[in-house]
Amino acid sequence: MNRMLLCLLSVGLGLPAAVSASGFIDDTDGMLDMSEYLTDNRYGFLPIPVVITEPAVGYGGGLFGLFLHDTADSENSKARQNGKMIPPAMTAFGGGGTQNGTWFVGGGHRHTWNNDSIRYLVALGYADVNLDIYSGDTLGFGEGKGVSTRTKGYGGMQRLLFRVSDTPFFVGASQFYANMDISADNKVINRALQRVLGENSTTSALGLMVQYDTTDNFFYPQRGLSVTGQYQFYSSFLGGDYRYNQLSIDGKYFQPLGHDLTLVLAGDYQSLSNRDGHLPPMARPYINLRGISRYRYQGDYVSTVQTQLEWQMTPRWTLQGFVGAGSASKEADELYNQTEVAWGGGFRYLVARKFGLRTGIDVAFSDSEQAVYFNVGAGL
Repeated sequence: MNRMLLCLLSVGLGLPAAVSASGFIDDTDGMLDMSEYLTDNRYGFLPIPVVITEPAVGYGGGLFGLFLHDTADSENSKARQNGKMIPPAMTAFGGGGTQNGTWFVGGGHRHTWNNDSIRYLVALGYADVNLDIYSGDTLGFGEGKGVSTRTKGYGGMQRLLFRVSDTPFFVGASQFYANMDISADNKVINRALQRVLGENSTTSALGLMVQYDTTDNFFYPQRGLSVTGQYQFYSSFLGGDYRYNQLSIDGKYFQPLGHDLTLVLAGDYQSLSNRDGHLPPMARPYINLRGISRYRYQGDYVSTVQTQLEWQMTPRWTLQGFVGAGSASKEADELYNQTEVAWGGGFRYLVARKFGLRTGIDVAFSDSEQAVYFNVGAGL
């Protein structure tokens, strides 16, 4: 769920009497837990401080609120479908900014119906992003040389999935829309951008989705397999200014190694095809790994692989270490001719036992960068 948060741990642990009176202490172990607060308080939410150290946009912060709504499917905390705890409906909204002038506001909602047979996700937002772009296809500069760009605008996405009978398979559709103004600090490149993309550009797509999901928990799985495939059609017929297709396949496998250890294997593949003319700088797939700036390595074909080892020290605290590799190229057969590697470690705290919700911090490194990430969930 990318993701970020956690300052109420120090507040909760420092004021045990106050939080106990407010229902923030779990009677089973005497530890900070927000399950009852989120369940019993109609307006209760998990504050998610956003501490941003993403190398692509610099240091910054913000705040999101995560609301968990009990539904007919999830009001019984033991409700399960195919061995998986059914998550409650959830809503998140907030915003933030960074030192380079980037700022954003947005929100989203996820809901399930009919004993997790129907899954729906919607998100909307506005952003003003200052970002160095290294792909020269649109801007006409060589790879390895970044150009400062500014992209501001609004957009949204939604996904609707239906379970196939009583199986772990889902099929459905997705929609994406974004309206953006794009510019560059360099005056020459900015004029070229205006000629190629215009002063305003719109991206619109419909997609087909297939998902296989046997994981045991939505927030922090400890066993099972999740694979999602999506093929999106971007077209002027849908109100956009660009025509291209994009395929993405994302998989995660969680394997327990004894009582306290869990091995996680993850992989991602993206491809862009049938494009007609130039595309906006942020349209191309990019290597998405902790420790590497977003959009630093882009290409028509992108692949990443990761592994993560999780050690549950106590019922509440988990340590994890991870390493990943990724490659971006213009041609599929050139993938991993050049590879970028990132690694790091972090911790998670079980902040809402009823929902299996864990939050924490990761510190990640690559050859030329390092960053700190505040995450909800595993972080992969």
